[in-house]
Amino acid sequence: MSHRKPHLPTKICPVCQLPFSWRKKWERNWEEVVYCSDKCRMNKSTIKPKSENI
Repeated sequence: MSHRKPHLPTKICPVCQLPFSWRKKWERNWEEVVYCSDKCRMNKSTIKPKSENI
């Protein structure tokens, strides 16, 4: 039986604007996680504004 994980919470990375999902290593501090990767965390000065699709 394979495990599917569709119920995991997701967030949007403010740098790359892509969604990322909860990971086991973030279990204790998920509320504090902001960036999807170390690369985005290091490039946080290049935060893209949220584009509005009209």
